[in-house]
Amino acid sequence: MKMDVLLGLQWGDEGKGKVVDVLAPQYDVVARFQGGPNAGHTLEFDGIKHVLHQIPSGIFRSKLVNIIGNGVVLDPVVLRKEIQGLGKFNINFNENLYISKKATIIIPTHKLLDAAYEKSKGDKKIGSTLKGIGPTYQDKIGRVALRVGDILAEDFGAKYNALVEKHKTILSFYDFPLDELPELEKVFFESIEFFKTLNLIDSEYQVNEHLSKGQKVLAEGAQGSLLDIDFGSYPFVTSSSTMTAGACTGLGVAPARIGEVYGIFKAYCTRVGSGPFPTELFDQDGEDMRKEGNEFGSTTGRPRRCGWIDLPALKYSIMINGVTQLFMMKADVLNIFDNIKVCTHYQLPDGSFVDRLSYELNDQEAKPVYKTIKGWNQSLAHVTTYDDFPSELRNYVSLLEDELGVPIKMVSVGPDRKQTILR
Repeated sequence: MKMDVLLGLQWGDEGKGKVVDVLAPQYDVVARFQGGPNAGHTLEFDGIKHVLHQIPSGIFRSKLVNIIGNGVVLDPVVLRKEIQGLGKFNINFNENLYISKKATIIIPTHKLLDAAYEKSKGDKKIGSTLKGIGPTYQDKIGRVALRVGDILAEDFGAKYNALVEKHKTILSFYDFPLDELPELEKVFFESIEFFKTLNLIDSEYQVNEHLSKGQKVLAEGAQGSLLDIDFGSYPFVTSSSTMTAGACTGLGVAPARIGEVYGIFKAYCTRVGSGPFPTELFDQDGEDMRKEGNEFGSTTGRPRRCGWIDLPALKYSIMINGVTQLFMMKADVLNIFDNIKVCTHYQLPDGSFVDRLSYELNDQEAKPVYKTIKGWNQSLAHVTTYDDFPSELRNYVSLLEDELGVPIKMVSVGPDRKQTILR
């Protein structure tokens, strides 16, 4: 059996949590392979709205195994609160949730470092969520980080103190205050004791054993492909590999065992934080799009930047991920527009036209070249099948399929799991 991968193709917030929840009944296992509490996957069903930050989005399906892989950075405090917040759903975490001993731990001083680094950048801030993600991945690459398995060791306290002293030295350079550290540490160590009661495993063995038994595994990504540490709009990116390759390293699964790659994208574009965004709208259309789509971060609450769909960027993400199926989300947000624009190329300052994301594009102002099509300008609340779509929406889907060269197999027309049209 091969492992399928689900990931975002834009700058995150594409609706991956909802899709995982919809697809979950087809799978035996859902596994997160990267990211941390900076991700917010929103699920809505039975009139309930819930945001998951670290736990895989299959947790609401009682028969599924949910695995947090080695590529994830975990905040024990956030995880404890998240589990407590799910108490009303009667989820059996002893049977349904497993955590890799090789996953890296976010400690309190990582958050202080995150704030210190961001403050030092002044007006060149990257838009960090200040959750300690970047500094934790830095320590991981620097080979000084603490991992989940370390909390079971007798010398965990000594390892923790040694890392904190390194962090304090850096923080003193930035003259960053440590006033809140004692309280942060108190809650952290309380959460560590709770953490020890969970299923801590060698997850790479468990994932591969599920596959060898013929069970279906879905790898769930966080953030989006255009935020990838290597292939995103660097330095305005996250600190991990958000693409298909990251599923291999984040779960310990060989490339030959990758099956379907589901690419999730919005019917338009959004971005949180700094960085290039060629199709960003600064007019009333952009404001209407933000309001209609409720485009505010599920983790941070920050307003998202909004713009028309960007085909060169989507083609790039499809290429580097090997996407086999596309899922279009939030088509209903475009209900309000008489006309819809689709970016097909960029015009560079020298007057030339390109349709790819070159290295230089980060430092050049790219002007989007649009194709305008007629919008459907009506509610999609009544839609239950693809045949119910207004002809203008079907035309939009067909245009995107023709341009992208990959079939769009799912279209979401609302936040609830029932408002998902499979083709």
